[in-house]
Order: sequence, then structure tokens, then C-alpha cells
Amino acid sequence: MRFRTLILAAAIVGGFVYYTTRHTSPLGRGQTPGPLWSGPAVTQSAGLGSDELNNIDIYKMASPSVAYITSTVYRQTFFYGLQAAKDLGSGFIINPNGEILTNFHVISGSQQVEVTLPDQTKYKATILMRDRVNDLALIKIEPKKKLTYLNLGDSDRLQVGQKVLAIGNPFGFDGTLTTGVISSLNRPIEAENNHKMEGMIQTDASINSGNSGGPLLDSQGNVIGINTAIYGPNGGSVGIGFALPINRAKTMLDDFKAGRKPARLGISTVLVSGDVAQALELPTSGGLLVQEVSPRSSADAAGLHGARRLVIIGNQEVGIGGDFITAVDGKKVTEMDAVTRALGKKHAGDTLNLTVYRGGRSVEVSVKLGEASDDVL
Repeated sequence: MRFRTLILAAAIVGGFVYYTTRHTSPLGRGQTPGPLWSGPAVTQSAGLGSDELNNIDIYKMASPSVAYITSTVYRQTFFYGLQAAKDLGSGFIINPNGEILTNFHVISGSQQVEVTLPDQTKYKATILMRDRVNDLALIKIEPKKKLTYLNLGDSDRLQVGQKVLAIGNPFGFDGTLTTGVISSLNRPIEAENNHKMEGMIQTDASINSGNSGGPLLDSQGNVIGINTAIYGPNGGSVGIGFALPINRAKTMLDDFKAGRKPARLGISTVLVSGDVAQALELPTSGGLLVQEVSPRSSADAAGLHGARRLVIIGNQEVGIGGDFITAVDGKKVTEMDAVTRALGKKHAGDTLNLTVYRGGRSVEVSVKLGEASDDVL
């Protein structure tokens, strides 16, 4: 009996030694058991912050409505052949009928426009309306299925510091999301062909070549701007991008629906006030000093005058000798985009009333606004 007990005990000890030998990896000197990395035991989506969840929700909601636009221009080669040159950009669907907003420069001069949706379905697009001055275009596809679309917000109520999200196709990487804040409002910038655009939204959300025409969204997923321009070397982002306020696009859409053409004045201006105005012998309360008047424009027909010569004031070159606009439709000028905002509420054929300081006195000038065209700003 005693012998059997000893044999059983030996068998149990031997089995334990065998099990631990087979299932335990040998350790080298200085090594410790366990994995070579550490991390949370369980990864849960509930662990994401509220801002991250907002980004994810907005992207899931908006990205199916963001289009990848390829425009083709056929250019004559040295040997009189035709070569296709393609430009890339973005756009976004605004209604179930397949109408898409984008930038004018994305489809400018194109003989063929192709739209690719996130599910990789491709469509030939028709250009419905182009507005070179505001760098806007409306194109249309004939959808083969039900489309999702984005809601247009209100760009007049924006604040510096509020969060924004940009979705587009930078360098052809479709469906790219970047985030940031509104860095400034009412920025004047110089766009293509020395054309000045006023009242732009500045953002630090990364915008690169190919983002043009894509939506700038608020934290509710509403479109507040159209990504339009980049400030940086060789088309690369340095944290300064510009978007066209969406309310300007709304005006174009209303005009298109009513069969109207956008109204144009045909001037470029610079805001002058205070000490600078006093130095130029202009009213110190401020106004818009006319720099250029476009030939054949409404402003030209109304007799508005541009600058006669250039001077350096501080570190800025300013054209002087032109008309000084102190009020627009009876409203005192306090901002750079005073004329642009007024034009946003007008249509071709309407009258714009300007109070102009000229030759030491104020005069009233009524301008009958003409239609926008590709050669008149």
C-alpha cells in the first residue's frame, strides 16, 4: 500500500514537471516573461473623445456626396496634333437631381468633364452655369441611383476659431478628410490671372491641389464654404487655405433657377481709413479706394474712375487718384467686402447706388448692373 502511494506521488510530480517544461518558453539571461509591447486590454469605440466621434460622424455622413472631378482640355501640340491635358478637382452633390457645385477653375476651358463618386461609378457631366468672378461652377450628372447630398449652411454667421472639416481629393487621393479652424474671415486674395477675390474664409485645415471645389463643413455637417485657393510653395499646404463663402454660391443657384445672370460691377478696391485716409486727403471715416475699372463693365459705363498713379504707404503699394466709395446703397462702408456683399443681393439689370468722394466732394452715382461674363470682373 505504501509502495503504491509512492508510485502515485512520483507520477504526479513527473507529470507536472513534464507539463511545465513543454508549455514554458526558455528565457535568456535578462529576459522577462510576457509580450514585448503593452496596450489596452480591450479597444472600444466608446473610448474615443467627443471631437473624434464628431469627425467620424461628419465624414461618414458627408463623404458619399463628395465627387472626384476630372476635366479634360485638348491642346494643340507643336506638330499640330491634339493632346489631352487633365486637371483634377473636387465637387459636392447639392440635390437628388445630380447637380454638383465646384470651382470655375476646376472645369475652366474643358471639353469634357467626368465625375467619379466614392463608390467608383463614373458619369459624364454637363456644365450648367459658370461664374468666373466668384470661381464657381454648377455641373450636372444623370444619376443611375439615389444620391445623397449635402445641406448648405449660412456663411454670414461664422466666427474665427470655430471648427471646420474639409473633404476632397488632394493629389488624387480621393475621400481625404482634414480638420482645423476658421483662422480669419473676409480675407482678400489674388486668384488666377491677377483676379482679386474678396470676403474669403481663411482656414488652417490642410488644403492641397485637388481639394479645389470640395466642401468646407461645420461641426453639424453643413457646407459653409467651397475650398478654393492655397497659399504655399508649389501648391502645397502650409496651414493657410481659402474657401469661398457658401452664401455666394446660394445667390448663383437662385439666379440659375430663375434664369438670371449674376450681376457684376467691374472694379477692384482697397479699404482705406484713419491715418492713411488722412494722408491721402480722404474722409477719415473710411471707404473703398477704387484701384481698377474693367473696360466695358457697368462701372466703366457709369463713369467710375480708377487709380492714376501708385504710391507707397508704409509697406503697401496703393493706387491713388481714383474714386473713393464711402457708402453702398446708403450703407456706410466699414468692410473690404462691402460691395461684394451688396452685389450678392443684386441681379443683372438692378441698380447699385454708390456714394463717391471725388474732387473734394461727395457725389451720388447710380450704376445699372450688367451680366457677368468671362472677360469682365
